[in-house]
Amino acid sequence: MSTNQRMLELIDILNNAAKVYYQGKDEVMSNYEYDELYDELVRLEEETGITMNNSPTVNVGYETLSKLTKEEHVAPMLSLDKTKSVEELTSWLGDHAGILSLKLDGLSVILTYENGQLVKALTRGNGTIGEVITNNAKMFKNIPHRINYKGRMVVRGEALIKYSDFEVINESLSIEEQYKNPRNLCSGTVRQLNNKIVEERNVNYYIYNLIETDSDFGTFNQKSEILEKIISLGFDVAPYKLVDGSTLSTKVEEFSHEIAEGYDIPSDGLVLTYDNIQYSNSLGRTAKFPKDSIAFKWKDEIAQTTLKDVEWSASRTGLINPVAIFEPVELEGTTVQRASLHNLSIVKELKLGIGDNITVYKANMIIPQIAENLTCSDNLPIPDKCPVCGEDTTILNENGTSFLLCNNKACYAKKIKSFTHFVSRDAMNIDGLSEMTLVKFINMGILHDVCDIFKLKEHVEITGLEGFGDKSFKNLIDSIENAREVQLAAAVFSLGIKGVGLSVAKLICNKFPYALSEFSKLTKEDLVSIDGIGDKLAESFIEYFSNPENADLVKRLEAELDILMPEAIDDNRFEGLTFVITGSLNTFSNRKECQTLIESLGGKVSSSVSKKTDYLINNDTTSSSSKNKKAQDLGVKIISEEEFLQLIKKN
Repeated sequence: MSTNQRMLELIDILNNAAKVYYQGKDEVMSNYEYDELYDELVRLEEETGITMNNSPTVNVGYETLSKLTKEEHVAPMLSLDKTKSVEELTSWLGDHAGILSLKLDGLSVILTYENGQLVKALTRGNGTIGEVITNNAKMFKNIPHRINYKGRMVVRGEALIKYSDFEVINESLSIEEQYKNPRNLCSGTVRQLNNKIVEERNVNYYIYNLIETDSDFGTFNQKSEILEKIISLGFDVAPYKLVDGSTLSTKVEEFSHEIAEGYDIPSDGLVLTYDNIQYSNSLGRTAKFPKDSIAFKWKDEIAQTTLKDVEWSASRTGLINPVAIFEPVELEGTTVQRASLHNLSIVKELKLGIGDNITVYKANMIIPQIAENLTCSDNLPIPDKCPVCGEDTTILNENGTSFLLCNNKACYAKKIKSFTHFVSRDAMNIDGLSEMTLVKFINMGILHDVCDIFKLKEHVEITGLEGFGDKSFKNLIDSIENAREVQLAAAVFSLGIKGVGLSVAKLICNKFPYALSEFSKLTKEDLVSIDGIGDKLAESFIEYFSNPENADLVKRLEAELDILMPEAIDDNRFEGLTFVITGSLNTFSNRKECQTLIESLGGKVSSSVSKKTDYLINNDTTSSSSKNKKAQDLGVKIISEEEFLQLIKKN
């Protein structure tokens, strides 16, 4: 194991030990063992002159900015000319040696180090002027906080969020807040005004090339030598292979196989550059492209096949998701016979029918997708019964997209949903109860309703399950016990009442700070007296608490919890104002955080624009989105996030 690898290993071990310790869980090592490993890490950092951003020996503080400033790049950040032909790529390289690297799919960022410290980070921007994100770059997971080079060094690379992290983050967001791909999530994350969000989202950074440095950095003839020097300073570089005309096509094929097998780093092609520095510098550039590099875009391998079936899979959220099943085809070296159709809108757009001739491909060589329906029979039956419980389904329209939904409250999929919702972050916030774990407990017969969660400590047989030893069982019980103290709004939200999200729960609880069981006393008139609560929502709330089974559940749950009443709102500057939030945010980690602030100031947040809306918050104030158009038609003021923050200061 190299010194750098040992340092990274020590950082992971020590950070994990500290996390467990400060969360009040079992210690994973003694203080003596921790100090020994910590001292070893300090010695290695002193020997190498490298200190990583996430090292426990440094403390990079959180910082919140009011806006991102802009600055001109030391050299223009140009785009690359492109090709989809390996033959053209080979012809371009000629008889020169080259570097073939992954073209990473994130956000281009320039880093500047001086005297061994990161002093500046700039986004690509328009190629000439970028936004300063230095405080965010200090939270990138894998870049050094300190390097063993005291001169000036400017590098270009890609900030990105790995597929594995993207899936976890997206899973925690509502349908409206979810991102389409890791690139969009990374772009929104890197431009946040609160760098704590950047740290939480595990942004990584990979260097492409060196832009500028002092003469004492070293004398190099090959770019590959510079990359090795950069690696020795503690950085990651974009994965690359050395090539020439005889090996280029083979190396392209190797990359394609590696990606097809499940590469965790998002990429959308390859970049080929000449290895010889002097030759590269002699070529210059066009108005748009440098002449020493070219991008290779994957030519999507498309196969024609026959649609055999569409599988309708009920999820824990009650949504019934369509998956296309087709005759197996070979794509990018693997056999593919399934592709997600995501929702009813896509099914309708493709005009699908069983037996249709379709073409399929792998987006970025990874995710199977239907490219085109050549038949367009448009006769696929949409299930009117849930595939799990057999009860009626309905079609839900949300933000212009249609979804299929099961109506049966007792559906097994819904039962799982009620548990996952109950333990979620905005509800009871119980760690350790994943969907898979909940399913195990339900199938064991030890969970019948959510109150049974607080009796799990009696079921020591759990320690006999795979993945559950004494320690993990104790951690789970500790998490459950910690969750007993809960805010009233979170307790109401955890019940899963139709239409009652966290914001609505807060509105009701602020107006009527009752014990849970006393909410049954509220009338429709009481509820609609709250600005933002309409007839249907009021009826849904009353229906829930008037149901005898629900009333019994609420009474038993109340006995398990220590419910904290809401504090009176002292600052109600937004009282009577209704906001709608759309698009990506920079200052706030997500829309819920912005919503919480508005509600704390007495305002209300709605999901759709109406004549009752006072402000639409959208950083892209000139976009042609449906919400912007509707706001313009209704005369609703559209403000950016920065203008919203100024609005707070004015009032």
